[in-house]
Order: sequence, then structure tokens, then C-alpha cells
Amino acid sequence: MQIETLIAAIKNGEALKSLYGSDVKVIEAQTERHLQTVSTFQKTFNQSEAAMFSSPGRTEIGGNHTDHNYGRVLAGAVNLDNIAVAQPNGTKVVRILSSGYPQFEVDLTNDKPNEKEYFTSASLVRGISARMVELGFATGGFDAVIDSGVPKGSGLSSSASFEVLIGAIFSHLFNGGKLDAVLNAQIGQYAENVFFGKPCGLMDQTACSVGGLITIDFADPSKPIVKKVDFDFVKTGYALVITDTGGNHADLNDEYASLPSDMKGVAGQLGKKVLREVSLEQVMEAIPTLREKKVTDRAILRAIHFERDNARVAEQVADLEKSDFGSFLTKVTASGYSSFMYNQNVYPASAPQEQGLSLALALSDIVLGGKGAWRVHGGGFAGTIQAFVPQDLLDKYVETLEHTFGKGKCWKLFIRPQGAIKVEF
Repeated sequence: MQIETLIAAIKNGEALKSLYGSDVKVIEAQTERHLQTVSTFQKTFNQSEAAMFSSPGRTEIGGNHTDHNYGRVLAGAVNLDNIAVAQPNGTKVVRILSSGYPQFEVDLTNDKPNEKEYFTSASLVRGISARMVELGFATGGFDAVIDSGVPKGSGLSSSASFEVLIGAIFSHLFNGGKLDAVLNAQIGQYAENVFFGKPCGLMDQTACSVGGLITIDFADPSKPIVKKVDFDFVKTGYALVITDTGGNHADLNDEYASLPSDMKGVAGQLGKKVLREVSLEQVMEAIPTLREKKVTDRAILRAIHFERDNARVAEQVADLEKSDFGSFLTKVTASGYSSFMYNQNVYPASAPQEQGLSLALALSDIVLGGKGAWRVHGGGFAGTIQAFVPQDLLDKYVETLEHTFGKGKCWKLFIRPQGAIKVEF
């Protein structure tokens, strides 16, 4: 699309409403954001044509650290997103300028992982391209300006949103948009595991890539079963609020890695690869033997968390499908307690004095009492909590949490239907 045509389409505003809702102030802000991204693209790369892309963040609603042991999750794409203006440049070099970061380049002819490149955006671009080529897709050099509206460290999975955004760009610029959303997610996970150097499950990428409210069953991770859940949270009278408690995820890789390691360690002692192949009853029966074999108590507790939270997801989906929102909320809070007591990912074992998440959960309990629900959100240890807040308590809830963690630290979100897409104007 010609740049001038793209600018006119953005100013029209209609295409943005499906992504961000109909609030006039929000649409005005998003229009300005998109126009600024196009302007930066023009100034940086001097291209006459471009396409617009959007990839949402995600909120985990059910199943905390269940995906990496082939469990179930319930997740939704949210209205905070990464956007990109991109166009092929006729080379094998990807050039990206992300807001707030220096421009970087990736030569796609080098398609091997490099430890010196771990934990960089360049490694993800390289890994996504390499995997797509391996699977028979075409890739090529492109120029892009990316603006992130998914705050880093927010628990809304800015990294997964970035990964499937890059996959969508490669898909539409070089493959006619033929890359399946679930395969896009799997490619993003591969790039994060192999090229970025971080172990992760597949939930984040799938939720960001597919969009809407979905439940995912990873019993066969090569063919995850993705099911749309038809439920309108807006009609419940509750707001979905994510609160950023602060804290740095950069030094928590060992903490995150310990979760799948502990769970798979228990499964291994029971002759299986992952906990999805084991029942809660088998774990409980084996506890004395596991402890004799020096399996840690923490690992056993995490295995118990997996078994119960995995089962809980199916129950939550059933509650939503029959519109039993009260029962659903009870299970959200039960999942939160399980994460705190059994999975133990609410604060880092290496720094027990830093308990921002614990404090936010305590405040949520005090303000909401028996109303609504609250739980750790995402990977845990630092970052964000999630709450379902009734409208009559919303102002009090936000005021209380932001009094402690700072203005603007609470986000009131909605589930958006689109995943990682090329925006059609």
C-alpha cells in the first residue's frame, strides 16, 4: 500500500475500532500512535510503500505454568499490542527500529544460533527466519518500525507478542499470509528456546497469535488443540485489571527454569516425560518414594499444583460455557492460592524480602473480600497480578493498588478477537 493511502486509512479510524474498542479518546490516541509510527518509518527507511501489522499481548486466565508439562491453559488476547510498519527491502537483511531502542540489523544468510546473541531481539528474528525456511516458507529482508504498547515486564508477554509479530510480517510480506496462527506460535517458541536461549512453554505465543478467548490443550505439543471460548466478559459487570507491581525479570531466568525442571523431575521418577502423563493420585502415592530418592519437597508441591490447576482449566471452561461466572471466579482465586502455596512462583526464592506480588494479592484480598477474584499473572516471581473486579469496587481497587505501586500501574483491559495480523484498511 502506498504510504499516502495508508495514512488516509489510519485517519479514517474505522479499522482501529476492532482492535481498540470504540472509546473516542482511545481511538484518537491510537490514531496518533499509528501515524507517528508511519512517519518514523518514512524518515528512517525512505520507503514509498508499507503495510501495518498488529500483535496483541495476552492475559493468562487459567492454568499457571501448566503448558510446559503438556497441560491445559485458558488465555485471551488483550487490547494492548505491538504494531509495526514494514516493507520488503530487496535484500537478505532485516532492519528494525523499535521505539526506545537503537536500530538493529539481522543478516538472514547466517541462520545458526549464537550464544553471544542470546536474549536479544536480533536472535528472535534470526531464529524465526531460520525455522520458517526449514519448514519450507520463504523469508527475506525487510525494513520495519515497531512501537510497543505491551509494557515490558507486564506479564502480558511482550516477547511472545514480538515473536508472532515478526512471524506475521514474514508470512504476509513473503508468503501471501499463508502461515497458520498456531504454527506461527510454535515457530516463535522455537526461536525463543533455541536462538534466544530461554526455556518457555507455548501458551504465550499461541494466545498472542490466535487471538480472542481460547483454551489450549498441549497434550500433544506438536499439535495443540486450540478451542475458542464464546463468553463476553464485558456483560458480567466485572473489569479485568492487571496491576504491575514492578520488579525486574532479567535476573529470574534460573527461577523460571526451575519450574519445568522440578515438574519434569517428578514425572521422570514416575517413568514419564511430563506431568500430563501422570495423575494426582500417582503423585500422592509416590511421595514417600520420591522423598527417599531426594526429590525435593518443592518439586512435589509443584507437581501437585500442576495436576490440580490443569484439571481446574477444564472446569473453568465448562463454567464459562454454561455462564456460571460465580463458579468461574472461585476457581480463579483457587488457582492463585495454588500458585502461592504449591507452585511457589509469587516471589523469588533468591530474594524473599522482595514480595511485591504478595503485597498486591494481600491488598486485593482486603479490598475485594468475597467479591471478584485475584491471582498471580503469567510467569510470576515479579511483575503483575490479575483481578476480576466488580464495577462498584473498581475505583476503590485501582486507588488502593496505585497508592502502593504508583499511578498508571493498573490496566483495565478487554479481550480482543484478533491475534497477530496484517491490518486490513
